[in-house]
Amino acid sequence: MKKIKSFDESSEETGMNLKIDYNEINKLIKLLEEKNLVEFELEVEGFKIKLRRNSQGVFSPGQQTAAADSKSSSPAEEQNRPTSFEIQAQEAKNSLHFIASPMVGMFYRAPAPNAPPFIEIGEPVKKKQTLCIVEAMKLMNEIESDVDGVVKEIFVENGKPVEFGQKLFAVLPKA
Repeated sequence: MKKIKSFDESSEETGMNLKIDYNEINKLIKLLEEKNLVEFELEVEGFKIKLRRNSQGVFSPGQQTAAADSKSSSPAEEQNRPTSFEIQAQEAKNSLHFIASPMVGMFYRAPAPNAPPFIEIGEPVKKKQTLCIVEAMKLMNEIESDVDGVVKEIFVENGKPVEFGQKLFAVLPKA
């Protein structure tokens, strides 16, 4: 079982070089949705992230700033102005191609339990290259890439169930 580190523990190891990635933000959003919270804000020694649910019930990152870099502006301006993190996240999301599960089943990253995975994050992928296996009704179905590019994200853990249409991989298509 994985131990989740508190901010105090990670600050001792890293000297407060806190970095948060897109997956961690998504985990925060899911937690907030589960707890039915409207707003969440976290500030730890210069790192600040604020999530707020809008009228449609969707969370969006409010801001991510360093305390030393804070500029004077009204709260209304700060709420409406997209941060560089939001802009980068939206640009990356718009350019990614998602490969989804064509069926319900069990997700496997490798052809056998002791074999290496078909693909890792950051590796190039070719069209028709096998990315994973989805086992459905004792049949092993190879899921292939439908684009050339680079794998940017793997959304499912090995050996976990997947649903029809669930995102499995994010691929940055080759230009």
